[in-house]
Amino acid sequence: MTSRLDRWERMLERQLVAAPYVLLAVSVVLSLIGGGPVWITLGLAAAAAAWLGLVPRGPVYVAGLVVLIGALCTQSAWFASFFGFVGYLHSWQYLGGKWRFAGVTATAAICVAAYNGGLPEPTPSAILAYLFFTGAIVAAVGLFSFLGEITNERSAERKRMVARLEEAMRENAGLHAQLLVQAREAGVLDERRRMAAEIHDTLAQGLTGIITQLQAARQAEDWRKHVDQATRLARESLAEARRSVHALGPGQLESAPLPEALEEVVARWRELNGVRADFTVTGTVRPMHPEIEETLLRTAQEALANVAKHAHASRVGLTLSYMEDVITLDVRDDGIGFDPGLTAFGLTAMRKRVDRLAGALEVESEGGAGTAISASLPAVPRG
Repeated sequence: MTSRLDRWERMLERQLVAAPYVLLAVSVVLSLIGGGPVWITLGLAAAAAAWLGLVPRGPVYVAGLVVLIGALCTQSAWFASFFGFVGYLHSWQYLGGKWRFAGVTATAAICVAAYNGGLPEPTPSAILAYLFFTGAIVAAVGLFSFLGEITNERSAERKRMVARLEEAMRENAGLHAQLLVQAREAGVLDERRRMAAEIHDTLAQGLTGIITQLQAARQAEDWRKHVDQATRLARESLAEARRSVHALGPGQLESAPLPEALEEVVARWRELNGVRADFTVTGTVRPMHPEIEETLLRTAQEALANVAKHAHASRVGLTLSYMEDVITLDVRDDGIGFDPGLTAFGLTAMRKRVDRLAGALEVESEGGAGTAISASLPAVPRG
């Protein structure tokens, strides 16, 4: 639409440039057909054409144009009918302020006199009629010219608006490209954080368990049992590593509901570490959103890993509580405790996982009094 309007505007501009010469030619032809003087008419027409093409536009140009229109109108009234419009058009276009009306009035006075065959008779009625028609022409020219200026101003405003919109679109395209780059960078950073957490929650814990079992095998008579457990841990850690690379959830949750998966985790931990570990479920068990269940499972694994490495506990208890709006996992041990202000990476990773799902992680501990960790998450049902 915009390109079509631009083509029309360029076509109109070319027509406005050619119109004075066309009107002059039409006036000359009609004048000669009507029997007007040939050589004087042709000479004045040639002078008018040269004036149109050679003289710079301005007050001098308009004054000379009005004089030439007056001279041509003395040869034939056809020049008032056609070429006179050039005087109206160029007076309004190339003069400013009140001078516009002066040029239009002079042209109208000449043309009305040419229509009447000369100046009006010195009678009130003739003079009033002459002034009336002259004033009517000036008013009509002023009205239509003013409407044309409004149209041109609106067209110019439209062009400026289109230019601003195009500039805004270019800026938006640049901002969109920047946002895409930032989103890709943020995605890479999030993926690195996810991989770091997965490595800590799976590979690091598995390798720790393998090392513990191999160390125990060196000192135990029944070393085969510890080697078998280390082999099983290695296979499970490899499987979890592959699942982490493909951004899959824990394998335990694919084959069993969350309570059974936690029961299995607790049983394996109890077997590997030789420490009493109990697991309890309260409330009505129901499937939760996969991310909720994965976060609770990873929290339990990390909490048990911390107990095995640091707590020196003789008993651990895990409680999974299904409530109306939240689901809570509590892990308590009777170990040596620690200062919660000295946050280790394990607690930091747990807290980030829980915070990401709008949950809350609370840690209570003191020296010699054991540790209690409570992770609460919204009870978002599966599906």
